[in-house]
Amino acid sequence: MIKRLFLFAVLIGAGLSVGLGFYAYDQLNKPLTLDEPTVYQVERGASLRRVLTDFEQVGWLDEARIPEYWLRYHETTRIQRGEYQVRPGETAVQVVERMVDGDKILRTVQFIEGWTFAQFRQAIEANEFLTQTLTGLSDEAVLTKLELDIDHPEGWFFPDTYHFERGRTDADLLLQAHRKMRDELDRAWKDRADGLVIETPYEALILASIVEKETGAAFERPQIAGVFSRRLEQGMRLQTDPTVIYGLGDAYDGNLTRADLRGDTPYNTYTRAGLPPTPIANPGRGALEAAVDPAPGSALFFVAKGDGTHVFSDTYEEHDAAVRQFQRFGRREDYRSAPDESSTDEEAQP
Repeated sequence: MIKRLFLFAVLIGAGLSVGLGFYAYDQLNKPLTLDEPTVYQVERGASLRRVLTDFEQVGWLDEARIPEYWLRYHETTRIQRGEYQVRPGETAVQVVERMVDGDKILRTVQFIEGWTFAQFRQAIEANEFLTQTLTGLSDEAVLTKLELDIDHPEGWFFPDTYHFERGRTDADLLLQAHRKMRDELDRAWKDRADGLVIETPYEALILASIVEKETGAAFERPQIAGVFSRRLEQGMRLQTDPTVIYGLGDAYDGNLTRADLRGDTPYNTYTRAGLPPTPIANPGRGALEAAVDPAPGSALFFVAKGDGTHVFSDTYEEHDAAVRQFQRFGRREDYRSAPDESSTDEEAQP
């Protein structure tokens, strides 16, 4: 009788073990119950148990303990804080394994080549995933908070697409962009051509910002830099519209007039010789490289064709003919693309 009871108990135990085994296997391999990808935020200090319990409470998971025991047995518990995308078809174990690996959602902010520092700040303030700490501060106060040893922010932040985790501060992101511009400028300056008219990395940054604003065609940047370098060498004024526009600030209404070209500001390269006092935008790598390695040639003038490219001319007569041609095709009467015919006027000479 005792032997029979023992055998019966063994059979029951074996049956229960098999049943529990099948149940555990089913729970470990059962996809989470959700219909579309969903963002889940792992907060700082959140434990494995907290995450799996959350899954259970929202109905994604039937039983939190089984995947928890499995993951603890396999020492898969050091989840990283951040945002994660939970996808249909994934199991709880697969999601947690990605959390351990740090397969997080990265948000982005894009700074476009040729944007000003003000435009960079606007893009940052419009990004809902960044923690805002600089809102309302002046540019000078921003530089102080960032502890940057520069007098003017323009040009010192590299245009690029930056990836970050939700909650990163705007200050951290700007510091990253500044460090990258420092690195890019240093690299470009080390690879500079011989015999440059510009003498310092900062002058290269200023020239690069002008080149960036003058053309969006990458292949033209060395040519544009060549024109400006030759004008600097010959003591001619740069006479470039983007510097005038920058100097006008909020007074610029989208229409650059002859009066604007004659109105003197520190950035008016029609009225003042040499480079402007600071960059006028944040240049990209191509413009930096063009500024330190301008294309050789003899052109001193260029005019926009209206398609994003330019006609380059060696003499004012050639340039004047090009200006007339492209003004004829829909260009406004007072349109200029630097340098213009005022370079031949006695009052406009350096």
